[in-house]
Parts: sequence; structure tokens; C-alpha cells
Amino acid sequence: MAKRDAPEINAGSMADIAFLLLVFFLVTTTMDSDMGMMRKLPPTLPPDMPKPPPIKDRNVFVVLANSNDQLLVEGELMDISQLKEAAKEFIENPMNVETLPEKKPTEIPLFGTRQVSKQVISLQNDNGTSYELYIQVQNELAAAYNELRDQLARDEFGVSYQDLIDKKEKAKIKAIKRVFPQRISEAEPKDVGN
Repeated sequence: MAKRDAPEINAGSMADIAFLLLVFFLVTTTMDSDMGMMRKLPPTLPPDMPKPPPIKDRNVFVVLANSNDQLLVEGELMDISQLKEAAKEFIENPMNVETLPEKKPTEIPLFGTRQVSKQVISLQNDNGTSYELYIQVQNELAAAYNELRDQLARDEFGVSYQDLIDKKEKAKIKAIKRVFPQRISEAEPKDVGN
């Protein structure tokens, strides 16, 4: 009996199919790049531009982080867990305390005339400050603004601030941001001290 050879499978087109699948997945796959911190750097001012007027001390909330990962807020040692509430109190100044930021009447669409705080948060880090503390401070300050904005959205529109963002209600979001503008000034790290 004659032995027959097994038929060969033509694998020549397998490489073409694999290549086409690879190209298909590369073209159709999206990469999310929502990583990082949402901060805008200030624009570079021309040298001939006049200096802005000085900011009153009562309008500045000073946050210093030293190389020992200690937080100094308004000249007092503070635990990171207390920073958000202290920042909220400063930003909002609900009782119009004279040592907290001044307020200026501002016409805001959807809200009418509102008292808007002239607050600025000044954040300074030491060269030896850990990245972990730096991120914690950033998160706490951002959370303070977000909680104030969320409360305003719930009071005025009956929904959370995040719902407004999800529904892309730009006019309402813009109005809320004008009531609580996020003003965080970061100086270059230097030796703040221990």
C-alpha cells in the first residue's frame, strides 16, 4: 500500500491576516489620557506691562509645605486632614469676617448680583517636600473648591456640580465657577525651612 503525504496547509496568507488584525486594533483603539492635574500656567506677561496691584494680606491664604512634610497654614501648623475645611472657610467667608477675604459685588448670569470673594490661595513647597504631600495638598484644595461649587449647584439647580459637568450644562458651570473662581498661586519650590 502506498503511503500518502498529508496535505500541507498554505500559511502564506496567515501573516497578512495577522497584520490586518493588528492594524485594525491600532486604528480602532482609543487611549484615555485623563491623567495629570488640571492646572493652567499663567501667561507670560510682556516686559513693558505694568505690574498688577498688590493683593491685600487678608485676601491671601498662605499654605507652606516644608521638607519635613509639615504643613504651615497661615503661620500655624496644620494637619492635612484639616486643610480642606480651612480652605473652604477662607474661600467662602460666609460671615464676612474682616480677617478673611474681601467680597466684591459681581453680576453673574443665572445668579444676578453675587458677593464674590477676592481670595487667592498661595501654595509654596520646599525643595525637599515629598511628592505625596504635594499631591495631598493639591487634592485637598481642589476638593474645597469642588465642595463649595457642589453645594451651590445643589442649592440653585437641585443637582450636583458633577451632574452639570456630565450633562455639559456650560452656562450653569460657568456661572458657578464665577461665584467660586479657583485661584491657586504656586511659587517655585525653595527652602522654606523646617
